[in-house]
Amino acid sequence: MLNKIVLTMASLRLTSGTIEICAALLMLRLNQIDKALVVNSSLALVGPFILIATTTIGLIGMTDKLSFGKMAWVTAGVVCLLIGILKK
Repeated sequence: MLNKIVLTMASLRLTSGTIEICAALLMLRLNQIDKALVVNSSLALVGPFILIATTTIGLIGMTDKLSFGKMAWVTAGVVCLLIGILKK
């Protein structure tokens, strides 16, 4: 039987991939650079949200297996990723 946390994480990633594919199809349908750029820019909101949600769910599933120190390091790593992604 599948672990519920792993299933939830995989479902989020599948949802993210579906959104990406739909956005690509929408860009092809619109066939205009300015509108395709708007669609592409809107995807910048989806990616970090999925990253945060998936990581949070995974960390919640591992809370009983990780010490507080290790959890702090993982959290610091996620924060560094987000700063790198979102910083302009």
